[in-house]
Formats: sequence, C-alpha cells, structure tokens
Amino acid sequence: MERFFRSLKEECIWLHRFESLGQARVVINRWIRYYNEERPHQSLDYVAPRAHPALTA
Repeated sequence: MERFFRSLKEECIWLHRFESLGQARVVINRWIRYYNEERPHQSLDYVAPRAHPALTA
C-alpha cells in the first residue's frame, strides 16, 4: 500500500496543479485505472496487469 501511494504521488499528484476537487478526482481516477490495467509492475516482471498471463485467465 505504501508503494502504491508513493507511485500515485510521484506519477500523478505532484505533476498536476488541480483547479478543483472535481478535476483532481477525474485525473486521479484515470491514473488509478492506468495503474491497475496498463502500467508495468515490477512484481509482475514488468508486465502490465492486463497482459499478465496469470491475471487474464
């Protein structure tokens, strides 16, 4: 969980200047979807969860 929050801050939150809470929600939700589906993960041998054989079966 700590690694997730570090990645969220470094790869998303710190890169944006949010104008509103609504904008923050949209951007963060988009990043979470990317993180969970497309972003390569070290624990998966740098394969995206959507493409990992053990997770697609």
